[in-house]
Amino acid sequence: MAVISMDKDPEALSLTLVAEFDAGVERVWQLWEDPRQLERWWGPPTWPATFHRHDFVPGGRANYYMTGPEGEKAHGWWEFTAIEAPRQLQFDDGSADSDGNPTGDLGVTHATVTLEPLGERTRMTIHSAFESEEQLEKMVAMGMEEGMMLAAGQIDGILAEPANI
Repeated sequence: MAVISMDKDPEALSLTLVAEFDAGVERVWQLWEDPRQLERWWGPPTWPATFHRHDFVPGGRANYYMTGPEGEKAHGWWEFTAIEAPRQLQFDDGSADSDGNPTGDLGVTHATVTLEPLGERTRMTIHSAFESEEQLEKMVAMGMEEGMMLAAGQIDGILAEPANI
């Protein structure tokens, strides 16, 4: 598996996933930039994602849902706050209703994704910052740590295929 570490830091109100891949930074960047590739790994295997909006520009929005094993849908939204291709992106993340409108049910998380070249390889760090320790603990209890590791574990298979962009 590509995941190197998953660090929960209650004092910093954060979760940080570090993974490394046998692909260059530009190729790994495509996994975020292209919604068809993103939906192949965002969410664990038993909760695949479908992105029906993906305005990949600063201030742009993404709307998606993850479909559970029983067909249930968990809707979410992102607002891209910074994009510095192909090295870093930042976005706010929250739960949504079926129309993509934020619900505020789980608060808002701020994610910073950093891609660093390691020769022909890439290190991807996903740092998720939470509003409170209560929010962090609730998300962990819902399976966010395991879900992020399982989701990132799907990336190697995608990177082994030819890029479509």
